[in-house]
Amino acid sequence: MDYTLNCPVPFNDTDRVLLGHGSGGRLSHRLISDIFYPAFGNPLLAQDHDGCVFPVEKGRLAYSTDSFVVNPIFFAGGNIGDLAVNGTVNDLACCGAKPLYLTAGFILEEGLLLSDLQTIVLSMQEAAEKAGVQIVAGDTKVVERGKCDRIFINTSGIGVVPEGVEIRPQKADAGDVVICSGEIGLHGITILSARESLGFETNLKSDTAALNHVIHRLLQEVPDIHVLRDPTRGGVATTLNEIANTAKVEITLDEASLPIPEAVRAASEILGLEPLYIANEGLVLIILPENQAGKALSVLHRFSESKDARIIGKVSAKGNAQVRLKTLYGSHRIISMLSGDQLPRIC
Repeated sequence: MDYTLNCPVPFNDTDRVLLGHGSGGRLSHRLISDIFYPAFGNPLLAQDHDGCVFPVEKGRLAYSTDSFVVNPIFFAGGNIGDLAVNGTVNDLACCGAKPLYLTAGFILEEGLLLSDLQTIVLSMQEAAEKAGVQIVAGDTKVVERGKCDRIFINTSGIGVVPEGVEIRPQKADAGDVVICSGEIGLHGITILSARESLGFETNLKSDTAALNHVIHRLLQEVPDIHVLRDPTRGGVATTLNEIANTAKVEITLDEASLPIPEAVRAASEILGLEPLYIANEGLVLIILPENQAGKALSVLHRFSESKDARIIGKVSAKGNAQVRLKTLYGSHRIISMLSGDQLPRIC
């Protein structure tokens, strides 16, 4: 009689993720106790329950969720872990909220190095501490080799919107200006340069960063901000088209004012890309009345994350939902929403 085992035996002494790490048994608990709890440990997580009960401040709640599948998972300036934390923090901040708590869900591929997982988890905690948020709950699943690209992460977050803060795309109005908080295209080109198959290199680093402290000060000192958006997938052009369509306004960008680094321009030309569609992960677009732009820029220039902030365009008319670019030669062309996948797997 054949007594050969046909199911994987969970080994305790391993340097890689095993299917047994997703079983809910001893290996799962060891993964949590050895990697996740030491990094994320806080009194709320220590409730050790299926969820988390937490206090909230007075005001309205903001909630956001996002999933991160970036390839490669490590890149110049960051990795999938701090990208996941910063991305959700920024989504909350762009609602006008003070981010408070995050959850983190992990899809791990069998064979992922535990040392890589630990590096990612530690970077998430470092990013959370910098942003002033706590990771209070999470989940881990393990899938067979080939069913996922090493690691996927979902982060969800809750924040509180203070009384009197009303940030939404419908408020964009004729006479407003558009401020861009920094250089355009850094993240997307960094990710592309990290893909060996494309055969080019740059010295660029991803701009991944949490912008909630910048935005908090901005809202304190410039109360009449109409719109805040982080131009991630689809870049500045797609984000502004979304705002224009929602608010039914025409937005005109000035090509001479766009903060596009020369390295981004050069790489874009080589690859046949439009920099305005390239993803950003540490950038915010701010739309507000023109008479408050000077004060907003003064606040932004105090922070390293937004020291290069500048006005890049205007909301020029109501009723005609489109984005136009005033070129260096004085002519105008329509900048439409991104169609298709220009940069797959950038976040």
